[in-house]
Amino acid sequence: MHKEYQALFNKLIPVSLIVLLSACGATQPPPYQKDRNPEDRDQYNGTEGMAQYQKDQSYLVGKELSDKCTKAKIDLAIAETDKNASEIKKQNALISSTCI
Repeated sequence: MHKEYQALFNKLIPVSLIVLLSACGATQPPPYQKDRNPEDRDQYNGTEGMAQYQKDQSYLVGKELSDKCTKAKIDLAIAETDKNASEIKKQNALISSTCI
């Protein structure tokens, strides 16, 4: 009878480990918040999450430069209308550094 219990025990250990490991995988958070825009994400998990974080950061830097470029062009148009030479020079410098 001892051999029967040992055989049963040997079969239960792998099954219980599989169940335990599956349960651990099921409770892990998602890699990142796919339902949010890059500006609104604040949780990244694991390697997939870190890869997405890098993509999001690259996107945000590009967006910031684009926004600064657009603002500088608008400010340049206003400065030209006002014939403000110093502001025109300043906005042209900003456009040179932010517009790609």
